[in-house]
Amino acid sequence: MRQIGPDVVAAYPITPQTELMHRFSEFVADGIVKTELILVESEHSAMSACVGACAAGARVMTATSSQGLALMWEIVYIAASMRLPIVMTVVNRALSAPINIHCDHSDSMGCRDSGWIQLYSENPQEVYDNIVQGVRIAEHPDVLLPVMPTLDGFIISHTLERVEILGDEEVKKFVGEWKPSFPLLDVDHPVTYGPLDLQDYYFEHKKQQAEAMKRAKEVILAIGKAYGDLTGRGYGFFEEYRTKDAEHIILCLGSSAGTVKSVVDELRDKGRKVGVLKLRMFRPFPDGELARAIGHAGAIAVLDRAEGFNAVGGPLGPEVKSALYKKSGADVCNYIYGLGGRDLSPEMIRTVFDDLAGGRADARQAIHLGVRE
Repeated sequence: MRQIGPDVVAAYPITPQTELMHRFSEFVADGIVKTELILVESEHSAMSACVGACAAGARVMTATSSQGLALMWEIVYIAASMRLPIVMTVVNRALSAPINIHCDHSDSMGCRDSGWIQLYSENPQEVYDNIVQGVRIAEHPDVLLPVMPTLDGFIISHTLERVEILGDEEVKKFVGEWKPSFPLLDVDHPVTYGPLDLQDYYFEHKKQQAEAMKRAKEVILAIGKAYGDLTGRGYGFFEEYRTKDAEHIILCLGSSAGTVKSVVDELRDKGRKVGVLKLRMFRPFPDGELARAIGHAGAIAVLDRAEGFNAVGGPLGPEVKSALYKKSGADVCNYIYGLGGRDLSPEMIRTVFDDLAGGRADARQAIHLGVRE
């Protein structure tokens, strides 16, 4: 955020996002960035201030977690519907009740259909890379949608790990200068944002949003390639790890991928054809690309770090099943794990691969992995 130098940041502290905004506020106080930092009375006010500032023509960023994101609910939808390229980092944390400050994906998954692009990160390096790319993705004229880079609370947000960063000028050159097409402060060309929109045009405006999300896929790929040309770290929709000939594949989001990769390496050494696909981009959802990448497998396990409360499974499981429908003969099994910060151990991952190999996973309903009966 310091290297990007947003014009406006409006935020409210909430664990485990607090450290992120504390550090950025130090940069502001020390005059290292010229950002207008707005201290507000709630997360609802934070997103409201972001909406106003972005509509006025400012480059805007913020961050939140858990109940903070839930309190923004009304305005999160408005930001996307008004096509405002706000970048909001979400430090994933469980939703209450009961009160829990540790990681799962229930907060960001809850607004998966709000019109925001969502990018998930495995480690601190990917967090850095996704935030830098997120600004350019959001502000691309073919997109103009808000972007939500996420990182697993405490697992990533409160640990130390080596990260390669670009020079300040390299970042500024990569993200470019934000030139809004219809700023509210352009009094010579007055515009209206968020007016009453009844049966006559509301449907058309929603269709425009949907089309922008479709176009975002091509833009995300292009920007991921450009970032790779600059840094040597290219990005696509997902990362395929030893999946080409894999008979059994685990699909997951976020920091869990590191644990799964280590187990994949261990089982490969024992001659088992296993792999992991780490989904980076959850919105827009890469259905066709996903089917082509893993449709050859005999069995697939989808790991969800959120409960869908739909009597079927988590949010990610049904989407993967839908993507593979009539395109693959694989059994797709949904596992829910790690709610409220519970660890995902290598032994649990071995159990999942054993279930896939032995045909013991039930594709009809989700399995709660690591829960006490």
